[in-house]
Amino acid sequence: MIAFSDLKKSPDGLVPVIVQDATSGAVLMLAYMNEAAYNATISGKQMTYFSRSRGKLWLKGEESGHFQRLVSLRADCDRDTLLATVEQTGVACHTGEKSCFFNHLGPTDKDAAANTNAAYILEELMALIRKRRAQPQEGSYTNYLFDKGLDKILKKLGEEACEVVIAAKNENPDELRYEIADLLYHLTVLMAQVCLDWDRVLAELSGRRSDADK
Repeated sequence: MIAFSDLKKSPDGLVPVIVQDATSGAVLMLAYMNEAAYNATISGKQMTYFSRSRGKLWLKGEESGHFQRLVSLRADCDRDTLLATVEQTGVACHTGEKSCFFNHLGPTDKDAAANTNAAYILEELMALIRKRRAQPQEGSYTNYLFDKGLDKILKKLGEEACEVVIAAKNENPDELRYEIADLLYHLTVLMAQVCLDWDRVLAELSGRRSDADK
């Protein structure tokens, strides 16, 4: 463990902290720590920062419920910046976005910027579905499902599961890929309906890796 006194701090005694999702690898936010926040994070395993605007310690999630459990904390080569990997509950940004870094500046090469990390894609899909639920649009299929309620969502999920089975029996990889994508979409809608996050499901799945080795 590196003591806070061994870190290079700004004149106001703070060190910037880049926060990364341990599951998807997505960069979630940038915050700052003073010595008290650093020690509280290490001892409590919950991300605690120093709020420059309020001038006091800030336990992430104390108001929103969107806590960040510390997975690892590292310093860069100059020891003037920290990198925290966390298990994020809910979203990291106060705007409701999963990450604070959602503003694109200038043209983007979509092919080069595409993230094919499975966990990242599922979490992005969840964020889009939740946004559609919060901000309904006329003609939206997602809003149609939410309007019809749980029974309709479960019916569609059952239909999509059957279509996955049929595609597998047909031994058609392209058809199977399409049907699995449909199933995952409807499964994500169900999870949004019952307030379940992909990170909790993936954490459960991660815990079963030892069973898969047996």
